[in-house]
Amino acid sequence: MYNELIRIGPVTIYGYGLMIAIGILIAYKVVVYRAASRQVELSHVSSLTFWSLLGGLAGAKLLFWITQMNNIIHDPSMILNFSEGFVVYGGIIGGIGVGYVYCKKKKLNFLKYLDLFVPSVALAQGCGRIGCLLAGCCHGKETDSWFGITFHESELAPNDVKLIPTQILESVLSLSIFFILMYIARRKRTNGLIAGLYLIFYSLGRFIIEFFRGDIIRGQFGTLATSQWIALAVVLITCIVFLSKAQKMKTT
Repeated sequence: MYNELIRIGPVTIYGYGLMIAIGILIAYKVVVYRAASRQVELSHVSSLTFWSLLGGLAGAKLLFWITQMNNIIHDPSMILNFSEGFVVYGGIIGGIGVGYVYCKKKKLNFLKYLDLFVPSVALAQGCGRIGCLLAGCCHGKETDSWFGITFHESELAPNDVKLIPTQILESVLSLSIFFILMYIARRKRTNGLIAGLYLIFYSLGRFIIEFFRGDIIRGQFGTLATSQWIALAVVLITCIVFLSKAQKMKTT
C-alpha cells in the first residue's frame, strides 16, 4: 500500500485523495442518472452536491477537533492542519444539515432529495476507504490471523506488523449498503425510508467494525469510541422517527 502513487516534478498524486475524488465523481454520476429518471431538476442536484460537500468537510473537521480537544489545548497548531484529521460521522451530519437548509430555503422536499443522495454517499464512502487503505489511516489492531495486512512504508499505520484490514471491511460495508439501497429504491417507497435505512445499516456496521480499529486518534469515551456512541444515538433516533411515522400512518 503506497499513498504516493505518481510524482511528476513538484506534483504528487496521493492515493487517498485520488480515491476520494473518484468516489465523489462516480457518486455524482449515479445521482444525476437517478435524478433524470425521477424528473428532478439537475440544477438543484448540482447545488446540493456542492454545498453538501462543503458542509460535510466542515462537519468532519469540526468533529475531529472536538474529539481531539485535549490534544489541541496542548498543541494548538493541530487546528492549522487541514489535510489530515476528519471524522466520517461529522461529514454525514454536516452534509445532511447543509442539505436540509438548502431544501428549506428552496422549498424542496428534503426527504425526497435525501433519499436520492444517500446511496451515492455510501458509494463514495466505499471508494474513500480504499484511499484510507493506501494511506494507512483508520487501520486495525494487530492480529495473528490470516486475515491481515502489513504496511512497510506507511506514515500513519504501524509498519512491519500484521493488522486487521478495517479499511477493507468498511469499504465492503459501504458498497454493500449502496447496492442494497439501490435495490430497495427501485420500488416506490415513503420519502425518508432509504435515508433511514442507510443511517441504520451504516451505524450498525460501523459500531461493530470499531471494535477492530487500532488507531486511537479517533477519540474514546469510556469503553466505546466516539463513533460508536454516535452510531448508537443515530440508530436510536432513526428508529424513533420510523416508529413515530408508522404510528401517524395508523391513526390517519
